[in-house]
Amino acid sequence: MSSLGTSKGILEIAKFGVYVAVPVTLTYLVATDSKAIKKLMGLRPYVVYPPEGPRPPSPEELRERAREIARSRRQE
Repeated sequence: MSSLGTSKGILEIAKFGVYVAVPVTLTYLVATDSKAIKKLMGLRPYVVYPPEGPRPPSPEELRERAREIARSRRQE
């Protein structure tokens, strides 16, 4: 630290303290207030599922379709 000088060393320590203290303080302030958490959670939907599309055919329907295709090919 002697190559940086005392004032630069103190400045770096102060910057590091701010970088650590700000997120810790904000996290504490938000996490201890349940109203704030509910408000933040309400701003954006947590999980958004796409609309449900048509269901795929059942295995029995697929087998029947395959039989119909096979019959039509035999007739041609």
